[in-house]
Amino acid sequence: MSKTNPPFMSGVPELLVLRLLSQQEMYGYELVRAIRHSTLESISLAEGVVYPTLHSLESRGLLRSREASNSVRPRVYYKTTARGKRRLKELLQDWDRVSGGINAALGELYA
Repeated sequence: MSKTNPPFMSGVPELLVLRLLSQQEMYGYELVRAIRHSTLESISLAEGVVYPTLHSLESRGLLRSREASNSVRPRVYYKTTARGKRRLKELLQDWDRVSGGINAALGELYA
């Protein structure tokens, strides 16, 4: 698997984290695996990217967390808030606009 191009990925962690957590509550490492799986292994975000993203989103009121104990160790689960769902909608609109423009420009290459 090739390495991800960091400048190209700007904003993608926030978008993916909000999207996945809008579907179901998850803990950090579970989210790391879900990102890899949901992107068909094309995007692999390390815990060093995911956890700071989670903390930033939570501090901005876009996520809420809860600690749950299981038989192994306590885990912190995250879920989007109503504010986080609104932010996700904004990001998806931006993504559609930008990706549509890029696809239009690249379409000329494939004609």
